[in-house]
Amino acid sequence: MEALAESFALTRKSGIEPKVFLEVFQSVFARSPIFEGYAQLIAEEKYSPAGFKMRLGLKDVELVLSAARTAEVPMPLASLVKDQFLGGVAQGHGDLDWSALGALVAERAGLKQGG
Repeated sequence: MEALAESFALTRKSGIEPKVFLEVFQSVFARSPIFEGYAQLIAEEKYSPAGFKMRLGLKDVELVLSAARTAEVPMPLASLVKDQFLGGVAQGHGDLDWSALGALVAERAGLKQGG
């Protein structure tokens, strides 16, 4: 989800319409209902109603990181995702779909919703 969110932010910041990137993404990458569905939500900036709330994503990644600590397995990407979710929840987006990471990444890139 993080990579997908960052990809949309980069293409938007580069002047590429989200719908154009979505078409390229869907034609180049293996057909995956999960990626296709979430890519569509990010492209259309539709984060509500939530299919899976961001706060639940935060809870789940914290459980994964706890298990990783116990097993002494470093998981740097999971740590990054936890911080992303935590930031989203802290900004009041905890009840939005977890694909709202797209909005958070876009905001950090200086992009505004709907444009």
